Amino acid sequence: MPDAPRVLFYGSPDFAVPTLRALIESPYRPIAVVTQPDARAGRGRSLRPPPIKELGATHDIPALQPARLRDRAAIAQIASLKPDLQVVAAYGQIIPVEILQLPRHGSLNVHASLLPRWRGASPISAAILHGDSETGVTIMLVDETEDTGDIIRQRRTPIGPDEHAGQLSDRLAEMGAELLLETIPEWIDGAITPAPQDSNLATRARRVNKRQGRIDWTAPAELIGRHVRAYTPWPAATTTLDGTSIRVTEAAAGSDDASELPGTIVDAAESIRVATGSGVLEIRRLQRAGKRELSAEEFSRGTRDLVGQRFGADDD
Repeated sequence: MPDAPRVLFYGSPDFAVPTLRALIESPYRPIAVVTQPDARAGRGRSLRPPPIKELGATHDIPALQPARLRDRAAIAQIASLKPDLQVVAAYGQIIPVEILQLPRHGSLNVHASLLPRWRGASPISAAILHGDSETGVTIMLVDETEDTGDIIRQRRTPIGPDEHAGQLSDRLAEMGAELLLETIPEWIDGAITPAPQDSNLATRARRVNKRQGRIDWTAPAELIGRHVRAYTPWPAATTTLDGTSIRVTEAAAGSDDASELPGTIVDAAESIRVATGSGVLEIRRLQRAGKRELSAEEFSRGTRDLVGQRFGADDD
């Protein structure tokens, strides 16, 4: 049996954790991980390591954390590891060609979409926001531009009607890890011929920022429902009510309409029904800033004269 390849893993957030864990438990245990630098987070703004660094440390796998992968020192350090195969999952930086040329078996990426649809940083949110009925994972060859490399293998899955981005991300992360381990042996044996992407079919999922979470109540209820799912848990679908920030965590378009101004609460019982630009949105769960998440019924019991108030009135 030939020696196992020297695998170098690149990843940073929670999405990458199942892939790294699967590699650790396989014959392809990484010799090191490359991840983003520790970052300040939380109310105390303390430095926190990326999840990949934490997982690697529990298995005595060293972590490299270059601020810029293009720096000569970072390239030299990675070259000194002499990787045979590189695996990438949500790393967060473009890998320069000097590094891509190092491994004899190339660099494989676990991407959370059915490429060429939704290239870019936020494919899961984009698929939900645009009403895609299915998505999947792609194992692809990494090249010097973002998500344009040849496709090695794909696996499809339907998107649940109530599934939010966090739930879908967890499913795709596990699916990607499983598909990667199925793919590596055949790839190394030369049994897979990669297929080029059709760039005419490409769509781009741009990086999500916090401002995009704000709900536009003049939009149709169907779109707002997808907005809530696409931006849960991050950056969160947010609005205001009587000067207080509100996070909507579960909602869907209702079957009727309303003539009130968009954002107006027209009913509050098992769900909070809100007029929109077209149709009614039924809010099932929501959360005031600094408070615990509540069902619509709990929220309604704790808020006086809710019917007739307007979400987002402070934004006018």
